Amino acid sequence: MIARGLAAAILAAALPAAAAPCAGTVFLTFDTGHMEPAAAIADILDRHQVKATFFLANEKTKRGDGSLDPSWAPFWKRLAESGHAFGSHTWRHWYFAGDTRAGKVRYAERGTTRGELLDGESLCAELKKPEEAFRAMTGRGFDGLWRAPGGRFTPMSLQYAKGCGFTHAGWSPAGFSGDELPADRYPGDKLVDRQIRDIRDGDILLWHLGIWSRTEPLWPQLDRLIGGLKARGLCFARLTDDRRWMR
Repeated sequence: MIARGLAAAILAAALPAAAAPCAGTVFLTFDTGHMEPAAAIADILDRHQVKATFFLANEKTKRGDGSLDPSWAPFWKRLAESGHAFGSHTWRHWYFAGDTRAGKVRYAERGTTRGELLDGESLCAELKKPEEAFRAMTGRGFDGLWRAPGGRFTPMSLQYAKGCGFTHAGWSPAGFSGDELPADRYPGDKLVDRQIRDIRDGDILLWHLGIWSRTEPLWPQLDRLIGGLKARGLCFARLTDDRRWMR
C-alpha cells in the first residue's frame, strides 16, 4: 500500500498542473501599419501562445512596398499557420465619410475630400481585394470580419459589407492601446499600466503593426501587457472563438 501510494504521488508530481480557469476572455487585434515590428510582434505572440485577430490593408511599409505585396508572403504564411484569425481593413485604407441619398458611400483619403462614391458592388470589391492577395500568399481566405479604417463606418457601409459576408469589429475603449498617440504626451509605460488596470472580460484590444507618427514605439511593451493581463487571470482568444463582441 505504501509503495502504491508513493507511486501515485510520483505520477501526480510528474503530470503538468491543470491550467487555472479564466477570470475572463479578451481579444487582441492588430491592424496593418508600416510593418517594421511585424516579425517581433509575431515572436511575442508565439512566446505567450496567444492567438490574435489581424485586419489587413495594403499599407505603405518601411521597406517601400505594400503590406500585402507578395514579398510579405512568408510573414502572412507564418501567422496563418500559427492559427490566428484574419479580416479585411479595406485595400486602400481610406475613410468612409458618409452616405448619399442615391445609395452610395463616400470613400476618401484621410484628411482630404479626394475619393470616390462606392455602391454595394464596389465597396465589397474594396473589402475583398485584401482577401484575394492574402489567399494568393497563404492559401486561405479571411474569417468574415472587417474593420473600417479609423473605426469610421456608415450605416450603408455596414449594410453593404454584411451583404458580401463581412461583419464589422471595432474595439473597446479600454482596449485602445494608444500606439497612435504622441509619445511625449502619452508615455508607453503609462498607456500599458492603464490597460492592465482597466481591461475587462470581453474587451477588444487594438494595436498596429507599426505606426509612422509615434517617436517612441509602443509595441515593445506588448510583452508586458500580455503578461500583466494573464497575471489578472484573463485569457486571450480570436474574435472567431467567441461572438459576444457582436452584441
